[in-house]
Amino acid sequence: MTIHVVGGVYREYCVHPRWHDIFGSAGRAALAIATTKSPVVLHSYMSDAALGVIKEKAAWLDSFKVESTQVDSEVSFKYLHDMAVPKITDVPALVYESIRVTEDKVLRFGMLEGDAVVNATWAVYDPQNAQQATPFGANGSTATHLALVLNSWEAMQLSGMTGSTPESIAPFLAVQEKAEVVIIKMGPRGAFVWTATGTVQVPAYRTKRVWKIGSGDCFAAHFANAWMHDGLTPADAANVASRATAYYCETQGFPTQENLSVCTFPPVELSGDYLAGKQRQVYLAGPFFDLMQIWMVEQAQANLKDLGLKVFSPYHDVGLGSADDVVAKDLDAIVESDIVFAITDGLDAGTVYEIGYARALGKPVVVYSERQHPENLKMMEGSDCTICTDYTTALYSTLWEAVKL
Repeated sequence: MTIHVVGGVYREYCVHPRWHDIFGSAGRAALAIATTKSPVVLHSYMSDAALGVIKEKAAWLDSFKVESTQVDSEVSFKYLHDMAVPKITDVPALVYESIRVTEDKVLRFGMLEGDAVVNATWAVYDPQNAQQATPFGANGSTATHLALVLNSWEAMQLSGMTGSTPESIAPFLAVQEKAEVVIIKMGPRGAFVWTATGTVQVPAYRTKRVWKIGSGDCFAAHFANAWMHDGLTPADAANVASRATAYYCETQGFPTQENLSVCTFPPVELSGDYLAGKQRQVYLAGPFFDLMQIWMVEQAQANLKDLGLKVFSPYHDVGLGSADDVVAKDLDAIVESDIVFAITDGLDAGTVYEIGYARALGKPVVVYSERQHPENLKMMEGSDCTICTDYTTALYSTLWEAVKL
């Protein structure tokens, strides 16, 4: 039975790592489902250029079809890096007439140019709205069997239960939204899956590389396919989705069924202290002597905090000063921190010293370096530092190391 995917098809730019393509939530999800050889129809607002790109991507997929509503141009998402908040441009001033989809099985995403009114027997809904998550039925959409796929922020927004646990939010949303499945994605904790018969915590999986843009689209797509098309239980379908998302994050590609059957990823390890609510502290080591360096420290501090980590930053928490003013405070902070995130391009002497000090104390260290020759990082590699040449991978490696302590 065909899965109908309705949502946005957008132009995506990323400055670094360099990326420019047309996907959007619905475009990416439909292609992900079709790659598993499940039949899929994509419904979206598309310009002629976007439609041409999507059809070209799907040319080898016999199971892929498109029903487009023509618009003049594409909405664009522009990222400085793949952990950055995107700048959204070219959103039309006037909202287009709603797309209407009445089918047996539908995956619906939120959109910017208009809306999608869905009447389905089976439906999966991912609101994909950074400002205000909208209830599935607010526009008249209906489903006999409804699954919600939400991140923690969306779950709190929809329920109005800010600061509450998934255990209390999920059953509330199930009643409010008339849903029989509620999935709340929880970062390193994986996905909380609620049904009327019980709850399951599906793990997140650790990868060698992390590409963030579109990862949520892939989770929703593979959950929808496994639940609505393959007939898996919600918990098993969410586990397939988590593994498929790991494949996408590591390879930036869509897995086939064969890929998923042979690829293995280790679950993210979670310590008892972390599960009990203890927040781990990261010491942010790196130079801050010019605008470029300060900008990098600012970005890293913000992104590490966004991942739920406490951050000690010498630049922010101690500042500039003489050796007598700053050194003892910095070294004490390394002692008090659980892990070090070190920015090493430039091989700043202070940062190198901080790395050595942390390793002498047995603290784990994640080294982020894009420009240094491996020879220059030999001591760090030989002392069991985690070396990352990609910024987002370095951030997530820090998180994964922190939550297992």
